Amino acid sequence: MPAQPIPVTLLTGFLGSGKTTLLNALLRDPKMDRAAVVINEFGEIGLDHDLIESSTEAMVLMRSGCLCCEVRGDLAQTLANLRDRREAGEIAFDRVVIETTGIADPGPIVQTLVMDGELSYDFALDGVLTTADAATGARTLDQHFEAVQQIAMADRIILTKTDLATPAQLARFEARLAAINPGAPRVRAEHGAIDPALLFGVSPRQDSSQAQALSWVAAAPKRASLPPLSGLTSTNPLSLPQSHGLFAAGAKPTSHDGRITSQSIEIAQPISPIVFDLWLESLMNSAAADILRLKGVVHVEGMTHPFALHGVQHIFHPPVPLSHWPESDKISRIVVIGRDLPPGYLSESLAFLRSKPEVTEHRL
Repeated sequence: MPAQPIPVTLLTGFLGSGKTTLLNALLRDPKMDRAAVVINEFGEIGLDHDLIESSTEAMVLMRSGCLCCEVRGDLAQTLANLRDRREAGEIAFDRVVIETTGIADPGPIVQTLVMDGELSYDFALDGVLTTADAATGARTLDQHFEAVQQIAMADRIILTKTDLATPAQLARFEARLAAINPGAPRVRAEHGAIDPALLFGVSPRQDSSQAQALSWVAAAPKRASLPPLSGLTSTNPLSLPQSHGLFAAGAKPTSHDGRITSQSIEIAQPISPIVFDLWLESLMNSAAADILRLKGVVHVEGMTHPFALHGVQHIFHPPVPLSHWPESDKISRIVVIGRDLPPGYLSESLAFLRSKPEVTEHRL
């Protein structure tokens, strides 16, 4: 078992978004020489024979040193086979890139990495990357909610085919992407190519700096102005109306984008552990399947350092303590992106984190 889990990057994007072109460019880049790329089928990416060093039935070694592996049935088994061959000294790699199909929901892959008891010791999700076609992407978002959901779940968005869009079209498209997922940085691929360094090191680690963690959670280093509330006024502060998931007559969103809700909060003082546990448990009980992404840098009363909180739907990564965080900054920053939630639900639920439990004095 490696001292540190092998980072895994999930590359997703809707059909025709330029994901395959991007992946081909990555396979040619010498900076990928220590990467294992897991793809659906070799035929889909059209490997150039003059770039192939050697190959077996389910594995191709590129001249750049990058290892390309084909999924054979179960992804977990494919990753386990890669790990076993690495430990046996047959192959060498220090990161994995998984390419999904064009209509895939990234959630189940994240679940495999986090919930598989054996794999979770050896592999850790580094980030979800989503390609977005600047030329025709707006039409795709109009027609396919799967594409909107892929954007909403991204840690970083890779803009492709920007040379085929006018500056005005590109500006409108970027504004739309920012409205769906305001926290995801957007980077541009030049003719399908991009520096691999821009795609890796996304998720925070224990030795991450404050700036790195804030960039990940997409929060500005500023103080919250609202004081904490007093009293826990409800035993179930996050209860959903019975109509949750079903839009009432006249309330249906005008576009797929309207099904996505993004909300963030900054809390100036450390959060009560009772309040935090109640909030998270209630959120998961009420809307787990519809919480696409949850990110946070959380300060809890009684803890020396904050921790990075990262969830996808009902799946949460182990909290990462941020041991290099400055003692002067006690602000918690949490961002949640959901789908098909009632208006105001996320803002009301996050506001509950400012609550303080009432202390009852007991006398003998």
